[in-house]
Amino acid sequence: MSETSRPMIDEVDLLIDNARLRDELEPYRDDSIDDPTMRYMPLPVENEYLASILAWERAPALPIRDWFDPPLQIPAPESLDDDSLSSVLQRTIEKLKSQRIVLSCTDHLSDRELYRVIYRDILPCCEKKVAVEGNELEWRCVDDNETWLTYYADAVERRRFQEEHQIELPKARKPRYRRDAR
Repeated sequence: MSETSRPMIDEVDLLIDNARLRDELEPYRDDSIDDPTMRYMPLPVENEYLASILAWERAPALPIRDWFDPPLQIPAPESLDDDSLSSVLQRTIEKLKSQRIVLSCTDHLSDRELYRVIYRDILPCCEKKVAVEGNELEWRCVDDNETWLTYYADAVERRRFQEEHQIELPKARKPRYRRDAR
């Protein structure tokens, strides 16, 4: 086989993979598969994109606690004193990271408040567990605009929000707690 025929074989393999992926995606067909920007994607990138959509469609939706083997069970927040809670919180954040679950916007929460969010909101929440390299589930631990605007929005985001909503913004402040939840 000559060296000049190898790129042609690679291109054929990519086209065959593309056709296979499109066939497998047919039952899930929607606008994301027919995205017009895909026409400008190189074939390897398009195949990677289609494979990630297929992985998403086939992924099971499970409570996050069940992403772990055995399922992740942590003590109720009220059963822990402050020192124990901080230690369990650190271990829990590390376990979440091991499943590519990252927490953001946590610095306005005390350790106990963050632990409650994990215990009450994150672990029981059903999410799709997608086994695609580089894929992360980011859990933003802020659920209202005022908190986001106060602690996390930069000057441009604050200005844009104010222009869009025509409201008085809360004063920007530094969060009380510093942690590296990522």
